Amino acid sequence: MYFKPSVLLMLAVMAALTGPAMAAEPVSVTNWSDRIAFKGDFRLRYESIDEQFEESRDRMRFRARFGLSGQLHDNVKIVLRLATGGDNPVSTNQTFDDGFSTKDIGLNLAYVDWRVNDRLAINVGKIPNPLFRAGGAGLIWDGDLTPEGITANFQSGMFFATGAGFSAEERSSADDSLLYAVQGGVKVDIGNTGKLTAGAGYFSYSDTVGNAPFYNGRPKGNSVDLGGNYLFEYRNSEIFAQFDTSVSDWAVRLFAHYTQNHEVSNEDTAFALGAKLGSAKKKGESEFSVTYQDIEADAVIGTFSDSDFGGGGTDSSGYIVKAKYGVSERIFLGGSFFINDVDRFQGIEHDYNRLQIDLEFKFD
Repeated sequence: MYFKPSVLLMLAVMAALTGPAMAAEPVSVTNWSDRIAFKGDFRLRYESIDEQFEESRDRMRFRARFGLSGQLHDNVKIVLRLATGGDNPVSTNQTFDDGFSTKDIGLNLAYVDWRVNDRLAINVGKIPNPLFRAGGAGLIWDGDLTPEGITANFQSGMFFATGAGFSAEERSSADDSLLYAVQGGVKVDIGNTGKLTAGAGYFSYSDTVGNAPFYNGRPKGNSVDLGGNYLFEYRNSEIFAQFDTSVSDWAVRLFAHYTQNHEVSNEDTAFALGAKLGSAKKKGESEFSVTYQDIEADAVIGTFSDSDFGGGGTDSSGYIVKAKYGVSERIFLGGSFFINDVDRFQGIEHDYNRLQIDLEFKFD
């Protein structure tokens, strides 16, 4: 009997989770309410998009997320979260439209979090993205992406490493598209207040050539053949660095991220450079950031990169300017402005500007 690689991966995980290594004692508390934790947020957004040669638009949007975690053992918990946005893998936003219709909500997270020991954690299911993104930039992965599969996260002293296997597309009549990724690096203290996080990684998709682009069949800047199927494979190396320090009472962050797809000979690189001042986590705190990104057409899979930058996808470059202020301990006012050039390789290069004003509410 033949088993697909994704099936073998899951069988191995199930064996580990049900084997002798899981003989941990149940949690000490017996009251079920003490083993359940809730967390959620709600965001209102005004958005204005002005794209050259295209019709401008203004819209109101919202995002609602609600999740819970249940502690099964001292080292094992189950995490579930619901979110608006339907089935879009890189956005949980919902637009106010369609005649007051009922809005979509779906399962955004569903995974097992197993803390094997103080150094190793394993997550299985639909999980938060475990891969480090310098400065939180969506150069390769959008911040809302919740991939599906298994990841192992290792931390020992200054060293960290992550290995992951995800199922990007399961096909009944063709080979599955899987995503394998590894990252490793160091977190080093610099002086009394500085910390440097630096490292490298490699990620690879299987069986993209000749298959439709992921999710909705739209290439999102990637090269496709006459049938609309991927022309290239995507096997990338990456390097990244992030330096955090403080100046007076202000937190300061500088970051850089670079990746190259080794399966194409041009339009194969992407990079992000940025800086952030401040950190808005409490009432009265503020933060400001600016990021420059350049994402060539076939540098990464466009489906999973930043959904706001250049309208989403690759083949774009430009700036992202952000600001945020803590109105109270749980209410935040923020704004983002995207000043981008799009369709530099796949079409006629033109301007793309996007303004977002957000009001966020958080609870846990």
